[in-house]
Amino acid sequence: MKKSKLFMGLGALALVGGLLVAADHIDAPNAMGTSADIADFYAFEPTEGSDNTVFAVDLQSNVLPDLAYGTFDENVLLEINIDTDNDLVEDLVIQAIPRDGKMYFFGPVAPSETGLNGAIMVDVPLGSVDISAETAIVETTANGVSLFAGPRQDAFFFDFFQFNEVIGGTAPLGFKPAGDPNTTDDDDDTAVNTFDGANTMSIVVELPNSLLGTTTGQNALGLEVYKTWVTTNAKQ
Repeated sequence: MKKSKLFMGLGALALVGGLLVAADHIDAPNAMGTSADIADFYAFEPTEGSDNTVFAVDLQSNVLPDLAYGTFDENVLLEINIDTDNDLVEDLVIQAIPRDGKMYFFGPVAPSETGLNGAIMVDVPLGSVDISAETAIVETTANGVSLFAGPRQDAFFFDFFQFNEVIGGTAPLGFKPAGDPNTTDDDDDTAVNTFDGANTMSIVVELPNSLLGTTTGQNALGLEVYKTWVTTNAKQ
């Protein structure tokens, strides 16, 4: 998904105006291999029946462990968009942007405008956390919000090479079944996790559902869910 943003200023963080553009995973050459490149987005309950929701965003896949754990680009704003009235337009946003070794979060709040342009909502701070390196750092705020930003093992299991075989028409039997995750899965009969051992740059927010309002959508299982998506925005 392509989206542009206009920074209007970040108060104490001293950002100035500038046009921002971003795109989905690997589909834009200028974003590929940077922390503007969205790899995966997960939204889930931390435990069954919990009154909290977790949003986890993985950026810049294939950050190898020996590359000093990667870094977040200070010219990139991450935005979690939430639709609360079923029109597929963001009604609330949660924003995250790095500065000087910390990740700053804002929202949930109605955006200044929807679509291509907007502003960082500096008047609605959610909290901040030191960006992790070798040791994970989680900050929990007084209103029950937990925040994390830093490198993590890529959680996405995907046999990329078999996928290419299927798409290319050279795998008539289709996808392979999953193998035993506790063994070395390098035979020819079961799927291999192409991304095993690779890291991503992750941003995670867990917050009470009371900050998000009521759910408005249903998933394939008929369960009530929030309609949500994520965008990144690179300063130009």
